[in-house]
Amino acid sequence: MRAADRAEGGGAGRRSGVVFDWWVAALSGWLVGGFLLDVWAHHSLPATQETFFTPWHGVLYSGFLAVAAFLVGTFVREIARGRAPREAMPAGYGASLAGVGIFFAGGLGDVAWHLLFGIEVDVEALLSPSHLALVLGAGLIVSGPLRSAWGRGEAGLPAVLSLGYAMLAVAFVTEVGSPFATPWAAAGVQTVEPWAGVSSRTEPTATGQALGVVGILLQTAVLMGFVLPAVRRWASALPFGSLTLLFAFAATTALTHGQYRFVPVALAAGLLADLLLRALEPSAEQATAMRAFAFAVPVALYGLYFLALAFTGGVWWTAELWTGSILLAGGVGVLVSYLVLPSAAAPLRQEAR
Repeated sequence: MRAADRAEGGGAGRRSGVVFDWWVAALSGWLVGGFLLDVWAHHSLPATQETFFTPWHGVLYSGFLAVAAFLVGTFVREIARGRAPREAMPAGYGASLAGVGIFFAGGLGDVAWHLLFGIEVDVEALLSPSHLALVLGAGLIVSGPLRSAWGRGEAGLPAVLSLGYAMLAVAFVTEVGSPFATPWAAAGVQTVEPWAGVSSRTEPTATGQALGVVGILLQTAVLMGFVLPAVRRWASALPFGSLTLLFAFAATTALTHGQYRFVPVALAAGLLADLLLRALEPSAEQATAMRAFAFAVPVALYGLYFLALAFTGGVWWTAELWTGSILLAGGVGVLVSYLVLPSAAAPLRQEAR
């Protein structure tokens, strides 16, 4: 195996096939589905259900056992066939095997945490150390097909699913700042300043405005931080509909918080992103097209976002706030594009030495 492939594949010793990727992607879907159910339960069900043994935990941990059995079974089987430990897992899946151990330790910690401190509620569920360990372990597990396909240079559905799963892991721990979970710009969601005391007024305040703007910028960085590397690696080789699927994953934050009005927004923005990918053809060789794509996609997403708010209750922000937020989201996309595809001036400095 070439050194480059070894580096791209996460240090594993042999290549995997698409069939292996499909198995891991499918079993990871079971695990991710359990995660989403658990997130929904933490936000939607009464906090009085102080028990670890819940149906959604059953889905979550049975999904983990399924994918863990597949990965560990592969490792044990290949060791029994005489392979060295570093060669036992397919390329890209060494980190997934490590993720199994991290998730297992996090699961034990989660049981202990619930017994000692009870069930986390709302933001607590995002910051619980045991939950962070679970998210880290799950992220390593589910991103195996992505690393594998990345090393092979292939852009198939298992890789896209894996990319979406990994994005969900980050979206989970940052949903406290998600405008799709808490739409601060919507009528009736505003706050009053903490020093103002209790008030019946529903006019927007600086606190709600700041939280809303920061949330838009944060989630733009998260989304484009996953979209743009994939676009640079595979460009137009990404199957049409791949970005729509990724945006559908992003919409799960809205689903788990009951904000169903944003699901069509995410799907429409994803379709526009797929069309822009074909029209602009951004790639590592087309930096200008990459910048334009990075700007246009967030602008389209949040333009549709505010349009949905306008038709489902109204927008309480001023025109300056919501239009500026849309443009700033595009600016964040461009900044992320410079991390993914640095300026062409970098090689010039190298040549000048």
